[in-house]
Amino acid sequence: MAIGEADETALAAKFAVMRPFLDGRGWRIYLGAEANVLGYGGIAAVARASGASQATVAAGAGEAGDREALAALPPGSSRRAGAGRPKAEKEQPGLKDELDGLLEEGRRGDPVSAVTWSTLSLRDTARQMSLRGFSCSKDTIARLMREDGYSLQGMAKVLEGRQHEDRDIQFGNINAEVARAAEDGEPVISVDGKKKEQPGPRGRAGRAWRPRGDRARVLSHDFPDPDGITICPYGICDIAANRGFVSVGTSGDTAAFAAGAIRRWRQDEGSLRYPRASRLLVACGAGGANDCRSRLWKDQLARLAEETGLRIEVTRFPPGTSKWNKIGHRLFCHVTRTWRARPLMTVADAVAGIAATVTSGGLKCTAVTDANDYPRGLKIPPARVKELEDRHLGRSSFHGEWNYALLPAPRAAPEPEPEPGQQRPARVPAQVLNHPALTGMDPEDLIALASALQTAHGARREQRNYATRARRHGSGERRNAVPNGGRPIASARLTVTDCLPALRLRGHLGLPSRAIASLLGVERGTAGHCARGAARYLADARVIPGVQPPPASPPRTPAELPRYAAAHGIPLTIPENRYPMPERFRTRKTPVTTPRPKPPTK
Repeated sequence: MAIGEADETALAAKFAVMRPFLDGRGWRIYLGAEANVLGYGGIAAVARASGASQATVAAGAGEAGDREALAALPPGSSRRAGAGRPKAEKEQPGLKDELDGLLEEGRRGDPVSAVTWSTLSLRDTARQMSLRGFSCSKDTIARLMREDGYSLQGMAKVLEGRQHEDRDIQFGNINAEVARAAEDGEPVISVDGKKKEQPGPRGRAGRAWRPRGDRARVLSHDFPDPDGITICPYGICDIAANRGFVSVGTSGDTAAFAAGAIRRWRQDEGSLRYPRASRLLVACGAGGANDCRSRLWKDQLARLAEETGLRIEVTRFPPGTSKWNKIGHRLFCHVTRTWRARPLMTVADAVAGIAATVTSGGLKCTAVTDANDYPRGLKIPPARVKELEDRHLGRSSFHGEWNYALLPAPRAAPEPEPEPGQQRPARVPAQVLNHPALTGMDPEDLIALASALQTAHGARREQRNYATRARRHGSGERRNAVPNGGRPIASARLTVTDCLPALRLRGHLGLPSRAIASLLGVERGTAGHCARGAARYLADARVIPGVQPPPASPPRTPAELPRYAAAHGIPLTIPENRYPMPERFRTRKTPVTTPRPKPPTK
């Protein structure tokens, strides 16, 4: 039967519909079945209509007529068992062993553990195998390596380097301090410096939505410009309020700049958000501008504590664990996301990008520019360092270099060291002198009143300095700025907190200044001056302390005082090494009197 052109067109349309739904074997058998139906000339007609070769159609016609061959294949199989090209390792014996030896030469890592890797790429491995007489492609190499447990992986930044033995204990300490401050309603901030940037058309990682074909053009190389400015962002994350604050400076990432950022946060946001705060907890790392060994950092925080009246508590993450600091996960990562694929042409662009940082979790950020100059290389004198340790710093018993506090009011100055060859007079301990039998007051009330005297003393000292500066510059308007003389009541041996016991020893027991000076280890004039100054401060403040009535028979001399103290159970011993009497008072010179000449008589 002759096959016309119309029949071939109908077959072509039928084949176009069925081809996407058949695999190779099904397509071949289907073409053979159509050729068998057409009879003589069917193979050539089907080949022309389908585009397949006549050999393929003839093979399909033979398979379509063999019922046993069709039933022998399992369901879902398109080839008989053993069909297809044999694998390279079967055609080339020894290929697998040679590949294992090649990978062993380029393997790195601990051979005992499972953490190993190869330094050769797939193409390099295939090239090395061809040099050794084996022909295999990179795909074959990849299949064999996967069978041996290899996979293509990146690096995971999880190693911390050298770990401190108290690392986990410090983490628990930080969590406890943060929880305690949050429970008391005190501010907790996490601080750190972000990566420095240089403004200009410099490339940044990430992608951003822009009109098609309007890509931001930046420099091909990001070499640093020695003559350009550098942006130094220092961030502060308020953990409880979920608020960020970034101070962007252009001078230098120094400790003074970091403390200035905290001062600016306190002025702009902290004082408004926490108006009744008495302390500030600062969580930071162990390096950078807030380095744990930086003396300038402690000096600037001490000044900030005095200015704000806050007890600034610093707790640090151990070395090598700064990535656990909250600010990196809660603030800096989102700032980086805001800056992505966006060149920072000016400092204002950087500040605007930081201020636009928001998250679905409610994070908002404030960005300010710090145009102040913070020179590098500032040195803190040893005297100031000693003063910080003695009066301003309160170190914890557990790693005081990580956990310490800056006091809002410095402690009393330590006693000066005696000169060589001069023995310092001893003094009675304060806990003995504060006994109610000697002062007539409760010890707790006495200490509270002494703290009030410390505040009054500081105010009077400032007034005296103010008046002194006015006299020095020749202005007569401030000469009487300090009433009642204004002389401070502290001395090198007697602090302000010792003046109230001196006053009470005189008022309750009626002790003379010589006996009080023996108890305090000072000169007689110093004891009398301090007692009078304390009385003047109490009068100015209009404070009348609650005191007990004086004893019926008080001691009148230093010799009677130990017996009186023993009767009340006070272990009192008057020191013997007193200040010597000045030479001008020890020997009195008899004044030489000369007779006054008589006036001449008229």
